[in-house]
Amino acid sequence: MPANPFTDVWHFLTATTNDYLHQGNWRYLILALFWALLLISIAVAIQNWREDPAQRTGRHLGIWLVRVLIGCLWFQGMLWKLPLPVSDGLQYWTEQESTNAAFEFHRAFMKDFVLPHMSVFGPIVFLAELTFAGSMLLGLAVRFVGVLAIAYTLQLWLGLYDNPSEWPWTYMCLAIVMFLFVLDAAGRSLGLDGWLRRKVPAVRDGKDFIGWFFNIAG
Repeated sequence: MPANPFTDVWHFLTATTNDYLHQGNWRYLILALFWALLLISIAVAIQNWREDPAQRTGRHLGIWLVRVLIGCLWFQGMLWKLPLPVSDGLQYWTEQESTNAAFEFHRAFMKDFVLPHMSVFGPIVFLAELTFAGSMLLGLAVRFVGVLAIAYTLQLWLGLYDNPSEWPWTYMCLAIVMFLFVLDAAGRSLGLDGWLRRKVPAVRDGKDFIGWFFNIAG
């Protein structure tokens, strides 16, 4: 049957996409992780909506929805970084960066440093995208993680800039969305960042290291 957005969403939510199926029985654990993140996100949004009248607006609801969708994007992209330490897909696209990056120093870095150490970089890439997904879905430390995601995305933008099958604006658009999340502190819109600022005085006042970190990170 031809693919369409509805069937694609269904396959993603039920772990029946090709990326999921390649993980064997591990796909059920990964799916459980996704559903846990999504359900927590919904629960936190409902709690914020009930407790904070300032967040009961279409604007905050819209930001939450877009943030969750971007979290789903990162989670789905993370899937083809499996299995660890290096998936075939990650190996292929890293090789593409070594020949298609916009600048010679970037191509040399990918070829001479990253590719020989893919067993190290593979897990790092996987954990980075899992972190981006979790942060966006939960609305936790969105400003801090968003900055990291911008840097990560711009690396892809430049790394695949000359690849004929890639449209550079794809990565730039994602970086722009992440920038807006950082600028607007999107985790405070029905997310954990907003909940922590309201419920945890140390975070609200930026006291102690953890409170200070989550104060500026969210």
